[in-house]
Amino acid sequence: MHGLQKKYGIWTATAMVIGIVIGSGVFFKADDVLAASGGRLPIALLAWLIGGAIMVVTAFVFSKIATRIEKVNGVVDYFEEAYGWRAGYLVAWFMTFIYYPTLVAVLAWVSANYTTGLLGLEHGVWLIASIYLVFFFLLNCYSPILAGRWQVSATVIKLIPLGLVAVVGLVTGLLNGQTLSSFTNAAKTVSSGGGLAVATLATAFAYEGWIIATSINAELKDAKRTLPKALFFGSTAVVIIYMLYYLGISGVLSNEQVLAAGNDAPVQVISLIFGRMGGTLLTVFVIISCLGTLNGLIMGASRGMFAIASRGLGPYADFFATIDPKTNSTKNSAILGFILSAFWLLVWYGNFAGWFGKFMDISELPIAFLYVIYISLYVWVMKKFSEAGPITRFGAPLFAGAGSLYIIWGAIQKDMFLHFFVLTLIILSASLPFMHRKKIRVHWHS
Repeated sequence: MHGLQKKYGIWTATAMVIGIVIGSGVFFKADDVLAASGGRLPIALLAWLIGGAIMVVTAFVFSKIATRIEKVNGVVDYFEEAYGWRAGYLVAWFMTFIYYPTLVAVLAWVSANYTTGLLGLEHGVWLIASIYLVFFFLLNCYSPILAGRWQVSATVIKLIPLGLVAVVGLVTGLLNGQTLSSFTNAAKTVSSGGGLAVATLATAFAYEGWIIATSINAELKDAKRTLPKALFFGSTAVVIIYMLYYLGISGVLSNEQVLAAGNDAPVQVISLIFGRMGGTLLTVFVIISCLGTLNGLIMGASRGMFAIASRGLGPYADFFATIDPKTNSTKNSAILGFILSAFWLLVWYGNFAGWFGKFMDISELPIAFLYVIYISLYVWVMKKFSEAGPITRFGAPLFAGAGSLYIIWGAIQKDMFLHFFVLTLIILSASLPFMHRKKIRVHWHS
């Protein structure tokens, strides 16, 4: 039986964790978190810390699961092991049709937003978003190894602007007193923003994506050792970087200025310190950062239907289980991933065009639904990991479960939560006619 080659190592796996998590969220959610915190920096920082702690503990629990199970697609494998193939199938369907493509769509849009800002274009965001979508799906279809190398390179590059904002902003703020002012003076332009739970939910998007590193499980060298290390150390590094970055922004801009700047806050910080050229250069780094995350998400989206079909499940399993012999890529699965991402990009466009009346935030709601899946896995760990120590078996899963419930509570308070819930049920119901195993073998198609 021909299968996916073991072509990725520890650096690619860690780069996926850091590179997918650190992308657009830290840039375009900074003002959202502050607004949800009522313009109060201490509350905003607490939200970032809580969100980060939830991610690290969750990644820790998954790292322990990963030492036991090595199959095709991380989280789907784990759920299948815990609750049977039917439950795993439904999770795989959710990841393939909702989770991956919604985040891909949002990232393509964010990347295009910064690109049009750099080029000084008033229009063209949706065209550029579509171009990015096509390009990175083609890259993952025809050169998955190059896509992996881009993931590592983009991860290294994206740390430069975050480091600049963190170090320079923090030093400047401590010297001129702006950091202290930001801590003590709440923004007067915001009366109440929804509270700590909503603010923590906003950080969830910025912290999300690490789980997608498990989608290349079958292609990792020594996956049972490589993946746990990448999950834990990668997620821990992200939290430290985020907190320093956010402190850097607060050292240069007041809370009111952060809210007014919106997505452009990091660019304004560098522009104030290094001048206009510095701000322009930072925007280039931000775009590379977003595109690195987009590529990582597409690496997951390209393998979504393959994870279903390789189990002999879903429609046209023979077709979607095919591996291209020249590129060793899941090309047929990637084609569907592209179509689904394009659909969700259209839904995202509908938000701005006023199609739905209110804003269906597909950048946050799918993440909250994924946390429901996580809670089920925590219960399984506590029931089955009898040989593990008390912290691994009970402490970490209970803490991660409480954090998951907190994020879910924040999601319930979002506009159009019920609409998205119903849509999710409809999409999952569409999978039921195909819930029967067929004999299948993963094969190369010539």
